[in-house]
Amino acid sequence: MKYISVAEAALKWGISERSVRNYCAEGRVAGARLSGKTWEIPDVAQKPKRSVRSDKKRTLLDILREEKSARLSGGIYHRVQIDLTYNSNHIEGSKLTHDETRYIFETNTIGLSERAVNVNDIIETTNHFRCIDYMIDDAHLALSETYIKELHFLLKSGTSDSRLDWFKVGEYKRLANEVGGIDTTAPQAVAKEMKALLDSYNSKKEKSLEDILSFHVAFERIHPFQDGNGRVGRLIMFGECLKHNIVPFIIDEEHKLFYYRGLKEWDSERGFLIDTCLSAQDKFKILLQKFNIEI
Repeated sequence: MKYISVAEAALKWGISERSVRNYCAEGRVAGARLSGKTWEIPDVAQKPKRSVRSDKKRTLLDILREEKSARLSGGIYHRVQIDLTYNSNHIEGSKLTHDETRYIFETNTIGLSERAVNVNDIIETTNHFRCIDYMIDDAHLALSETYIKELHFLLKSGTSDSRLDWFKVGEYKRLANEVGGIDTTAPQAVAKEMKALLDSYNSKKEKSLEDILSFHVAFERIHPFQDGNGRVGRLIMFGECLKHNIVPFIIDEEHKLFYYRGLKEWDSERGFLIDTCLSAQDKFKILLQKFNIEI
């Protein structure tokens, strides 16, 4: 993606450079990023509409964007980065602890004990932080193949998998795979099934928690990527909850087995997965209360 400077954006949009910087700091320019102390703006970014004063309550997505832009430490954005990254990687086999994950996020350095740790665990942890930032930035957009592939690209870049000829980061799988002993969609049919799934999901103007879970189940059954499907799928769920102002949730060790059972039994009893995610929501609500956030 090509980026332009604040001065170039100001000239393009016909506004002051200060206004451009304010828009970026407020999270109102999709894809804008800080490089040192300088904002870099996607050349395709649109000029934000002028704010209209209203009494509309800030959403969790608004708060996450504000804290991300301000690089605020110790807030809800900080906790989401650490908790979501640790738990989603952990249930996929990462050996990093919660404290080690926190240390990497807070210091951008590796503070490990003398035990051996797989380098991929560290790379995928830092990559997952980037995925969350991308999710927060683009959560307002309609769910698309481009967005989903970019999540996978960010997650798996630089890993040992990315150096394999048959493993294409950010692209659908080339080889057949299975999950939990269950066959998934054949590689040659993935693109067609993903398009159909997205078309069906996006045709619904309003999305409920059950709609989001139904999409997640279908996504995991397609298993469109060679690896990383679970983490990408859970990032999508979290982002869709943010978009539709639904309390998000994190699948942790306590909920892991119930979550897998819910995925497997969805066709016969949706309540297994729904109840599991409602329980995880309850835990996240406690976290929101800690930061005095209401949804």
